[in-house]
Amino acid sequence: MTLPPLDDLISRAHVVALPMRIRFRGVGVREALLFDGTTAWSEFAPFVEYDAPEASRWLRSSLLMGFSDSLGPAARETVAVNATIPAVDVDQDPGVIDRLMQRYPGCTTVKIKVAEKGQHLGQDLARIRAVKQWFMDNDEVTEHPAIRLDANGGWDVSTAIEAVEAVVASHIKIDYLEQPCPSADELAELRRQLMRRGLFVRVAADEAIRKSADPRVAVREVVDAGACDVVVLKVPPLGGVDVLLDIAAEVGRRGVAVTVSSALDTAVGLGAGLAAAARLPALDDDDGMMVDPQAAGLATGTLFERDLAARPIVDGRMVVGPVVPDAQVLKECTVTGERRDWWLDRVRECYRVLEG
Repeated sequence: MTLPPLDDLISRAHVVALPMRIRFRGVGVREALLFDGTTAWSEFAPFVEYDAPEASRWLRSSLLMGFSDSLGPAARETVAVNATIPAVDVDQDPGVIDRLMQRYPGCTTVKIKVAEKGQHLGQDLARIRAVKQWFMDNDEVTEHPAIRLDANGGWDVSTAIEAVEAVVASHIKIDYLEQPCPSADELAELRRQLMRRGLFVRVAADEAIRKSADPRVAVREVVDAGACDVVVLKVPPLGGVDVLLDIAAEVGRRGVAVTVSSALDTAVGLGAGLAAAARLPALDDDDGMMVDPQAAGLATGTLFERDLAARPIVDGRMVVGPVVPDAQVLKECTVTGERRDWWLDRVRECYRVLEG
C-alpha cells in the first residue's frame, strides 16, 4: 500500500486513554492512537512492550483501514460474536454469570477463562457448569451453547485432559480449548491424547501465534506441527485485514478454522476485526450446507468502563463497518503532554520501518 505523508498522519492523530472495568493482560487503562483518516477513523494501539518492527504491523493495519479503500465488499453485513466470562468465582457470587451474560444479548458462543493463577480446577468446573445452567434457564437463547475454554497456556497436557474429561462427564459440549498448553509441541501431544481417548475436542492456538516475532511464520509452524484445529487471529498484529485473509485461506486449505479476535481494541479499532470476519468464506456444515464462519471474539467493548462509540450486540451479532468516535467521549478521554508525545514518536518510528 502507498503510505500517506507522515505529517498528515501526525496532524490527524488523537491519543486517548480508556479505563478498563477489570484489568486485562495486566492493563488497567488502555491507551490508543486514533487517526481521523481519509476513508474512516482507524486505530493504532500496539501494547507498550512491543518494539518497532512488531508495532509497525499495527500501523500498517491502521493505515489500511483509515486511508485505503482496497478491501472490496464484505460477504456479510453482521458478524456473530462470542460472550466472554472472566475467571469469576461463582460460589462466592452466584449471580455473576447472569450479570455478565446480560452484556451479550443473543450470544450462543461463550469463551470461559480457566486456569487462572491462584484458582483450581474445581473452580473452573463450577464456572463452566454455571454457564451451562444459565442457558438451560434461558432456553429462549439456546439450550446448547458453544463453550470455548481459554486457558492462556495455563495447563499441562495431563491437566487439560483431566479438565476435558470432567466437562464431558457433565454432559457439556466443548467447542474448543483455546491455548490450553504453552507450546506447540504440548498442543500437538494433547490433540493426540484426546483422540486416543475418543475425546473429539478441537484445540485452538492463540498465544503460540500472537507472542511470536513473526505471526505469519508462527501460524505455519503450529499447523505443520499438527498442534491445532483452529487458529485465533487478530488483525493489527498481523499487519492488516488483507494479511489475515491470506492466512485464513492458507490454513483453510489444510482444514484449520479461523476465529477472528480482538487485540483489546476500542470501538474504532474493532472495525478491522469485523471487516476481516465479514470477509471470511462461508463453511460447510456436517450436512453439506454453507454456514457463516464461527463466532468472532470481537465483543470486547464491555471490557471498558466506556468506549469511544457504540457497537451494540443484537441477537448475538455486531454490525460491520467503521464508527466515528463520540465527540464528548473523545474530548474527555484525550491524552496530552508526555503520553501524547510518546505515541506520536512511536508513529514516526514505525513509519520509518514501513518505509523500509
